[in-house]
Order: sequence, then structure tokens, then C-alpha cells
Amino acid sequence: MTDPSTVPLPPPAQTPAASRPESQPAPSAASATVPPHLAHSSPRLRTASAPHGVHLGGRLRRAMRILTEPPPPGVIAEPRELPTVPPDLVPLLRELGAALLSSGQSVMDTEQQIGDIAQAYGADRVRTLVLPTGVFIHVETADGPESDFTGPNTETTLPLHQIGAVDRLVRDLTTGTADLGASRGRLRQILAMPPHYGPLAAVLGHALLTLGFGLILYPTVHALPVYLAMGAAVGVLRLVADRWPTLSTALPVVAAFLVTHATITVVAPALDIDPIRLLAPPLVSFLPGAVLTVAAMELTSNQVIAGASRLVYGIAQLLLLAFGVVAAVTVAGPFSTDTSSPLLGPWAAWVGVLFVAIGHRYFSSPPRRSFWWLLLALYAAFAAQSVGLVLLSPQLSGFVGGLVLVPVSRVIARAPTGPPAIVTMLPAFWLLLPGALGFRGVSELATGVPAGVTDVIDTSLALFSIALGVIVGTALTGDVRRFTRAVVRAVTPTP
Repeated sequence: MTDPSTVPLPPPAQTPAASRPESQPAPSAASATVPPHLAHSSPRLRTASAPHGVHLGGRLRRAMRILTEPPPPGVIAEPRELPTVPPDLVPLLRELGAALLSSGQSVMDTEQQIGDIAQAYGADRVRTLVLPTGVFIHVETADGPESDFTGPNTETTLPLHQIGAVDRLVRDLTTGTADLGASRGRLRQILAMPPHYGPLAAVLGHALLTLGFGLILYPTVHALPVYLAMGAAVGVLRLVADRWPTLSTALPVVAAFLVTHATITVVAPALDIDPIRLLAPPLVSFLPGAVLTVAAMELTSNQVIAGASRLVYGIAQLLLLAFGVVAAVTVAGPFSTDTSSPLLGPWAAWVGVLFVAIGHRYFSSPPRRSFWWLLLALYAAFAAQSVGLVLLSPQLSGFVGGLVLVPVSRVIARAPTGPPAIVTMLPAFWLLLPGALGFRGVSELATGVPAGVTDVIDTSLALFSIALGVIVGTALTGDVRRFTRAVVRAVTPTP
């Protein structure tokens, strides 16, 4: 259809020179192309002869008007006919929902992704109820309603390479062009993917994770070999528990008991080190830092049931670890928290972040070619938290870390070799240390150390500051993206 604004206008009727008054100037070439009755009715005609700067200024004003004007009043739409959806859609949503639950994402993200995929395949009447332990799906179709329910695929969080592959599958499905049957087979292949490295590399990765968190939490020269040895020992325990289901259930208690007993009876007396501060790094893989952070995000997003249940689960994990600590203290007897071992300088924490990234590479099995991106995200979150520590307080510094982490992860995900945002955000939640602080506080309370109350309060404030930072960062990232798109559309000249 021809654009009416591009149809050439008829030339205006020319007034004979003899009958034109002498005081009336001859029409210019620009005004001769626009009839007087259209001179003020069409912005496009009005600016046809304007300079380039006027064009750009008008488009910028239009962009600001689009961004600031209130939305139009809602209109009650006529009820549409029920859609016909592919037969594989609901089964795929069920299986995909289980995989998303096992990825450690918030219920808000899981619900959004399921809804986007259903919308892409024509199912515009979808209701979902997402909880940390199950997904309810109800789809209205022309053949009648279809409902389904599923739970998580595994009792533990998926490794990072599987989480990244599931996220890429979700992005392919949101385009509405992927074959649903083939996507179900692809999902099963993803969940059957083995880790990138073998069991010995996983033990090494756990030892390096322990060393990295030790350099961040309690950096002393004498404790460095202890971190490596205990981290490797706990890594071996995890391997044994994977092949022995009975031990897997009680593994947090067993690991906490063995680490605490060895620290109190052997390590602390020999090295004159506070044993309580040595406990958190070797048990880092049991600390529910990501769980507690996501729980706080859900609570602040009005997902009360999901957030409360996830928060209770995280606290239960801390209490299981504390039970092992109390049992070891009871067996080992009294101990001293005095220490004469000097702490390393501030540089130790920055080196610790490097060891954390290397440890995640072998223990958490991130996607291939993602190590340097993971290291960038960890350093960005840690640097932002350090800035927040200077500007705000230790309890509120996590807000700045979470605020910076979201846009950095989104930018990394847009790179050609960048992993999905969730792959870089989950390890960063470990690094922001809510789980480690909470475990230390609970352990101090359980063993009678007075500082435990302060650590527990600090943990609660840190949790919600990180969650608020992530939520605000997500909202700001979306606003910046919408603003950029509106400005680009308004400034780009129409053909």
C-alpha cells in the first residue's frame, strides 16, 4: 500500500504576475512544494525542508515523548477463540520446567520462561504456578484444557554446563521456530551430559575453591596448606557420597564433624589459629549461599511461598552443618579462639577470587570457553562489593555487588562466546558470601562464641541487600534496553 505521505502533491495554482500585488513576494521553491492548507497538518511535510539538526532534534523529542507519556487506557478485548497448540507443547513445558527448577533459578524467571515459550507456539492462555519443588501448568486449547505437574529432575543443582545448555534451549524455543519433538530429545541429551572433567579434577577443583574462599575469609599463611588438604578431603567425601546414597543424605553433618574435629584437635593447637574461622572454606560446597540469595529475591518480589520455603531449606542446611560442628566440639572438648597468626594484606582476597574461578572450572563444570568470562564476572562482583564496603557498610556492600553483577552478566551473555547470564551469576552468589557468613554465625552461636549473634544479623542484612541489588539491577537493565530501542527507532530516519 502506498504511503499517503509520499504521494507527490499537485503544484499550487500560480497567480499571474500581472494580477499579483507588488508588495506580495513571489513564493519560494520550498513553500511552493507545500500547499498552505497542509503546512501545519503533517509533521513530515512541515520538516521536509528543515536542516538535519532540526530532523534529529524532532526525533529526540518524539523519543522522549514516547518514553514519558502515560500508557493508553486499557480496552476490554473481545474474547478470542481458543488456540490450537502443538501436541508436544505441554509435555515439553513439563520436562523443561523440571530442568529449570534444578537450575537454581528463581520462580519468577522460571515462570517467565515457560510463559514466553508457550506464547511463541500459540498458547496464549497459559497459567503456571511455580514453586521450588514443583511446576503446575494449565493450557486452554481448542481441544480442551491440558494440565500437568512436575518436580525437579534432581535433588541437587545441575552442573553449570547443563544449566547453560538448558538456557540456550530456552532461547531457541522462545523464537517459536524450533521443533518441539526434537527439543524434547535435545533436553534429555542435555540432562545426560557428563561433566567436562573427571573425579580427580573435581577433587582438585574443590581444594582450589577452599583455598580461594580461605584467602577471602581468613587469609593467614599458616592456614593455606590446611585449606588445600581439607578441601581435597571434603572433595573425596563428596565423590564417595555420589556412589553411596546412604552417606549422601548425612554428608553435610559428616563433613562438618570431621572438619571441625580435625581443626580443633590437630590444626588449631599446632598453628595457633582460631578454629571457628577455618571451618567455612572447606565446607563451601555445602553452604547455601545461592539458595539464600534467591530466597531473598523471591521474598522481595512478593513470591512469599516460594521465598519462605527456599529460605527455610537454606537455614536447614546451615543447621545440619552446625549440628556436625556441635557434635565435634562435644567430642573434642573445650578449645581456644585466640590466635597469633598474622593476616595477609588486602591483596590476598583478590588472589582468592582467581582461585575461586579456577576451582569452579574443575568442580562446577562450566561451559567450555567460559572461564575468562566467569573470571570477569567474579572480579566485577567482588570489585563492586569492595566499593560498596567503602561507601556503605559491610552489611550493605552486597547491594552494590548485586547491582553491578546483573548488567555485567547480561553483557557477557551477548558476546559470541559468552555463557548465559545464569552461569556467571550463580558462582557470583557464592562469592558474595551470605552462606559463609551465616554458617560462621550459626557455628559461633552453637559453640558459645559471643560474636555469633552479630554474624547472624549481618548475614540477614547481607542477604536482602544482595537480593535488592540484583532486583534493581535487573529492572535498570531492562529500562536501559527499552530506552535504547526507543531512541534508536525514533532517531533512525524512515525510508
